[in-house]
Amino acid sequence: MELLLYVGGLLIFLLLWMRAKGFEYVIVHHRWIFVCLFLLPLSVIFDVYYYARAWLVFKMCSAPKQHDRRVKDIQDQVRQWKAEGGKNFMCTGRPGWLTVSLRVGKYKNTHKNIMINLMDILEVDTKRQVVRVEPLVNMGQVTALLNSIGWTLPVVPELDDLTVGGLIMGTGIESSSHNFGLFQHICLAYELVLADGSLVRCTPTENSDLFYAVPWSCGTLGFLVAAEIKIVPAKKYVKLHYTPVKGLEKICEKFSRESKNKENYFVEGLVYSADEAVIMTGVLTDEAQAGQVNRIGQYWKPWFFRHVESYLKNNRDGTEYIPLRHYYHRHTKSIFWELQDIIPFGNHPVFRYFFGWMVPPKISLLKLTQGETIRKLYEQHHVVQDMLVPMKCLQKAITAFHSEISVYPLWLCPFILPSHPGMIHPKGNEAELYVDIGAYGEPKTKHFDAKGSMRRLEKFVRDVHGFQMLYADCYMSREEFWDMFDGALYQKLRGKLNCNNAFPEVYDKICKAARH
Repeated sequence: MELLLYVGGLLIFLLLWMRAKGFEYVIVHHRWIFVCLFLLPLSVIFDVYYYARAWLVFKMCSAPKQHDRRVKDIQDQVRQWKAEGGKNFMCTGRPGWLTVSLRVGKYKNTHKNIMINLMDILEVDTKRQVVRVEPLVNMGQVTALLNSIGWTLPVVPELDDLTVGGLIMGTGIESSSHNFGLFQHICLAYELVLADGSLVRCTPTENSDLFYAVPWSCGTLGFLVAAEIKIVPAKKYVKLHYTPVKGLEKICEKFSRESKNKENYFVEGLVYSADEAVIMTGVLTDEAQAGQVNRIGQYWKPWFFRHVESYLKNNRDGTEYIPLRHYYHRHTKSIFWELQDIIPFGNHPVFRYFFGWMVPPKISLLKLTQGETIRKLYEQHHVVQDMLVPMKCLQKAITAFHSEISVYPLWLCPFILPSHPGMIHPKGNEAELYVDIGAYGEPKTKHFDAKGSMRRLEKFVRDVHGFQMLYADCYMSREEFWDMFDGALYQKLRGKLNCNNAFPEVYDKICKAARH
C-alpha cells in the first residue's frame, strides 16, 4: 500500500512539474519522461490488440472472406475518384505517422485518400511453400504465425512493425539477403488495384513488366492489395558466431569473404569505430549445446548491439544458440540503437527488469508526438540512412561515412542483387554482391550539415552505382535521382497504366519538398 501511495505521489508530482514547465519543454528536453509514462503503456496496448486480432482472424478463417469485399471497396473508391474528374492525385488513407519511415509528407493533406484496411494473413500454403498476405501485415505477425507452424520467410527484415506493403513498395533487407536478395526477390506475385479501378495480378511470367516495376515505386503505380511470398522450413535456433575484427582493411576483407560463403545462412556486421567491428555469421539448426542458448528476446536481456560490443571489448570470439524468432527481431527492443538517444538509461539492468517488457515504444507513436521542434532538431542533428553500395566499394564507403557523418555503430548487411528489370539492378548483366550500410544516430563530425553532408554521401553512392533507401531523407535533384535509379521501365508503366494523372511520381513523393 505504501509503495502504491509513493508511486501515485510521484506521478502527481511529475504531472504538476510537466504542467509548470510546459508540454513542449518536457517533450524536447526530457522526452524520456513522456515516453516512459505514456508511450510505452500505449505501445503495449497497441501490440496486444493487433496480435490478438490477427490470431483470432486467422483462426476463424474470416480474412479470406472479408478480403474480396475490402478489395471491391477500394476499387469503388478509385472509380468514384475517376467519376468525380480525378482532380487530385490518389494516395493511401493510412496516416503518415503510422508508417515506420521518418517522413510525414504533406501530400496526405492534398491528395485523394483511398482507405485501405488490409492487415490480415490470408493463407499459408505449405505444399506450394507460399504465404498470401495483405499489405498492412507486419513482420511481427508473419514470424509469430509462420514460426509457430514450422515455417519462415527467407528474408525477415528487422523491426516488428515493418509492413509487407512498405517492404515491397520500398524495400527490405536482412542478414540472409546475401543468399536470397532483397525482400522483393522472395515475392512471387502481387495483386494491385490500378488507376482505372481494375484488379490485376502480376508475376515474373504474367504482367511481368508490372511485377518488376512495383518494387521501389512507393505506391505510384497502383494500390497493393495482396502479395504471395515464398516460405521455407524453419529451424529452432540460429547458431551465431561472433568475431571481433580490428583494422578497416581486415574488417572489409572478413565481411566480404563471409558474405560470399553460401554456407553462412546469416551474415551481419556492426562497426563500432573506423577500425573496430564485430562480424557475425549464423546457420540454422534444431540442436543447441547445453548452456549456450541465449534467449536475447527476453525483455530483461541487454540490448543486442551492446551484447555484441562485449565481444569487441573482451577481444574474444564466441558462439551462441539463439531462438529463431529472437534472432529475427534482435534489434527491435532498442530500435537498433536509436532508443539510447530517447531513453538514455534504457539498457540499465534495473530499467530492463522492471520496464523492459514495455520496450520498444511504437515508432508511429514517437512520430505522432514528436512535434515540430523535435522534427526540426532530428532533421538537422540526426541521421537515419541506409545506403546500398557494391561490396567491392565497402572500404571506400565506410571511409566516406566516417568523413561526412561519423555515426557509430554502422550496420552492415550483405545482399545479392540480381540482374532483373526495374529501378535497381547491377551495372552489368550479372548478379552482384552489395552491402547495405545503415547509419542511425547523431553525427559526431564538427562540420556536419544535414543537406551538404548528405548530398556528398548521395553523390558518392551514385558514383559507385549504389542506391539510397527511399524511406530516408533524400536531398537529390530530380536529375540526380534518375541518375541513381533506372526509371525506364517505371516511366513506361506510368504511361501505359495512365498513372501520370492518378499518382505522383516517386521522386515527388519522397523528395524533401514533400515533407514540409
